[in-house]
Amino acid sequence: MRSAPLASLLLSLLLVAGSDVKGEVVDKKPNFVLVMVDDLGIGDIGCYGNDTIRTPNIDRLASEGVKLTQHIAAAPLCTPSRAAFMTGRYTLRSGMVSTGRVQVLLFLGGSGGLPPSETTFAKRLQQQGYATGLVGKWHLGVNCEYRGDHCHHPNQHGFSYFYGLPFTLFNDCVPGEGSDILVDLRHTLQNLTLLLGVGLITLVCVRVCGLLEVSLWLLVPLSFLSVLAAAVWYVPFGFIPTWNCIIMRNQEVIEQPMTVETLPQRLLGEAQHFIKRNADNPFLLFFSLAHIHTPLFKTPAFAGKSRHGRYGDNLEEMDWIIGKVTETVDSLGLANNTLVYFTSDHGGHLEDADSLTGQKGGWNSIYKGGKAMGGWEGGIRVPGIFRWPGRLPAGGVVAEPTSLMDLYPTLKYLAKDTQPDRHLDGYNLMPLLEGKAVRSEHEFMFHYCGIYLNAVRWHPPGSDSIFKVHYFTPNFSPPGAGGCYDTKVCLCHGEHVTHHNPPLLYDLFRDPSESHPLTLDTEPRFSEILEETAKAVERHESTLTNKQMSDDTHSQANTDAHSIQNQMTWEKILWRPWLQPCCGTFPFCGCKENTTQLWETNPTMA
Repeated sequence: MRSAPLASLLLSLLLVAGSDVKGEVVDKKPNFVLVMVDDLGIGDIGCYGNDTIRTPNIDRLASEGVKLTQHIAAAPLCTPSRAAFMTGRYTLRSGMVSTGRVQVLLFLGGSGGLPPSETTFAKRLQQQGYATGLVGKWHLGVNCEYRGDHCHHPNQHGFSYFYGLPFTLFNDCVPGEGSDILVDLRHTLQNLTLLLGVGLITLVCVRVCGLLEVSLWLLVPLSFLSVLAAAVWYVPFGFIPTWNCIIMRNQEVIEQPMTVETLPQRLLGEAQHFIKRNADNPFLLFFSLAHIHTPLFKTPAFAGKSRHGRYGDNLEEMDWIIGKVTETVDSLGLANNTLVYFTSDHGGHLEDADSLTGQKGGWNSIYKGGKAMGGWEGGIRVPGIFRWPGRLPAGGVVAEPTSLMDLYPTLKYLAKDTQPDRHLDGYNLMPLLEGKAVRSEHEFMFHYCGIYLNAVRWHPPGSDSIFKVHYFTPNFSPPGAGGCYDTKVCLCHGEHVTHHNPPLLYDLFRDPSESHPLTLDTEPRFSEILEETAKAVERHESTLTNKQMSDDTHSQANTDAHSIQNQMTWEKILWRPWLQPCCGTFPFCGCKENTTQLWETNPTMA
């Protein structure tokens, strides 16, 4: 009889233990692996209609998860798009917007960047106990007032671990690939310096030959001025690979300038190691690839394997890398508790091509425009894929308007972060992804070109139509072209744009390529659409403070609360030696990462 109470006690203990174990499984916070590609066109991926480039790993993510067909970047360029993605807010609110020709950060030695007052999804998840890591490209600034203050650095914005490019990959990083940064200004300063030098040499010759009495008091300051003028352009521009092409681990510069050829393997290795290190605890990995921004890689294992030259080779290498990251998640048994997300920061760069390599930018499918082309669909409609086995339906498709800004509130929701937050412009995507909702919460979306309101998208309740109103459009060059081939990127101001009154109006549901503008004669709701979008703009602007009106119609320049400064002014963009990250003693910066351990764990892709 004594065995019965003992058995009952044991049974009770087992039930309690079992409920605890079950509770731990149910309550365990999910992991997040966010993969962002640079400059990828939506038409470059197999599951989005490309049948000539092999992307089996990305296609598998789509077949095992949910594909978004109207996923929209908040800006058509790297820096502003990534700022909006990280914060869940239009870039205007953080000051990461431009009033003129400089639309992205240009120097690591500048003081512009994502303000310390901003909050990223990484910071929110870090506060929820997540291990947070960023591997790859940042491009949102480093220092504010002095070298080493790291006020804009990923570590200050919620990422406990950072390995990668605090700037970006660009042509100056590889000899022979040309230059991307203020080439015309560089040439102008160079020519002025040469003229000054020629003038100085002429005066010296005149004095030596006795043709004219030239005072030494004139020659000495002119000599000093010539040297100073040469230094003004040569020091920042002549050493760009040293200043900008660097790799950091957390706040330490570990390679300067970087060796580009081995960058893909190193980024992949770091991403895999981060996942493995944190497999037993909730983690967030933002894997921000250097692909497929130029210069294009020449990895031997992929060279010449695609049907689209070096660009296609890079796409297939990028797909392989994503497959390896997914494989790491799956091999650790984390798939059913890990949300994997794939996207691009904006559309492909149509104007990037040369006679030797051919097309170096992406294909944006049927959509008009591309990178840096304001609100045209080709520059802002990007791939969006979510995979989460057991939670999200396999093979699902969401055709409703969604935004990269939606990641912030979605991650907050899944991490059970219920703390108060600032005004957000994104929405939780889980109801759409799980099939519990059929309509997006984005009735309106606002498309900015720099600081200027370029276009507005309206998805009327109860309608399939998605209207888009363009207040101005970039001027393509040469005339009749499909991009700004003369300047390589389109600009958002002055003579570079054409304002429309009445605005251009398209219905993306019936005309996704924006080829046939609607008129009063062809669209009965024409006036109503313009009125409703105007009201939406007014409501949107009421959430912005410190409004500054520009001279252009529908070109409102705003900053958010707390007197957020514009981070894209010339004052903040240009290089300053005291802000330059450096490995060693400035200006003698230089070091190479020890990759011996990496090659042992991540051999060459053969």
